[in-house]
Amino acid sequence: MIIDIHGHYTTAPAPLGQWRDAQLAALDGGQPPASQGPVISDDQIRESIETNQLRLMNERGIDVQIFSPRASFMAHHAGDFETSAAWSRHCNDLIGRVSELYPDRFVPSAMLPQSPGIDPATVIDELERCVAEHDIVAVNLNPDPSGGHWTSPPLTDEHWFPVYEKLIEHELPVMVHVSTSINPAFHTTGAHYLNADTTAVMQLLTGDLFATFPELKMIIPHGGGAAPYHWGRFRGLAMMLDKPPVEEHLLNNIYFDTCVYHQPGIDTLLEVIPHKNIMFASEMIGAVRTEDPNTGHYFDDTARYIQAAELSDASKQSIFEDTARAVHPRLDRRLTAQGR
Repeated sequence: MIIDIHGHYTTAPAPLGQWRDAQLAALDGGQPPASQGPVISDDQIRESIETNQLRLMNERGIDVQIFSPRASFMAHHAGDFETSAAWSRHCNDLIGRVSELYPDRFVPSAMLPQSPGIDPATVIDELERCVAEHDIVAVNLNPDPSGGHWTSPPLTDEHWFPVYEKLIEHELPVMVHVSTSINPAFHTTGAHYLNADTTAVMQLLTGDLFATFPELKMIIPHGGGAAPYHWGRFRGLAMMLDKPPVEEHLLNNIYFDTCVYHQPGIDTLLEVIPHKNIMFASEMIGAVRTEDPNTGHYFDDTARYIQAAELSDASKQSIFEDTARAVHPRLDRRLTAQGR
């Protein structure tokens, strides 16, 4: 089985974006949108999924995808907590509907209603609702809800502890994933995303979060940003900071995905990071949606890179399925109940 742990609903039907536009316009005095959210039919969902993500999954041999709201649409910097809470609810409900329509292909992961300067504990109600109503298997946590200005404490700070406690209670791993950058110095997908991945690793290295929360599982997306490429730097910094070796300090709790869009990059990830800490992912129809003229294949067809790498069958099995099931116990239970 091939499990893709990193998918976003980037092709959601137009009414979702229209509702959001109206919500943001209302912040400046416009007419607010209907509180019950956008009106989207099952047929609209099917059309948006079957011609896009599902088609590519079938072509690429991907069996299951962990599916969450579009990352750049989270935009936690916009409005206040109430703005984010309403937007998160409607986005998460739409993901839940996708999973209900395609229960053997898509499993839900939730965005959280974060807002700059607001206590993260305020997201717990929505997290609990998504567990109860949608049986989510993961969540996305934005370490920088300010949108590129980095006003929040590091991930190791007690500021975040109420969220971590709830994640552990519900056996939910967390993907550390930023959203849109409003800082003109940082392009959203080319700089801010990768900066955030690298920053997350460094924050975790400098702290002792996993001594406090040994059961917490964190996924650093996009191949871990610059971390694998500069693994020697991180190992050396750990020594200078009197931390345990990074393998002991971090690698019982953090994992990297394979959203790296060329073979040399994947090969570096596989050479540097233990294979038990790598999970297959593509983030298809995401940051890079074009074909690579050097290969004739889409950049985000990451299964090709794993298949082409010099890996044992056991390592491929681990990357494609086993680690994803181990890190996402709620996903494993879903698949087991389906006889898979």
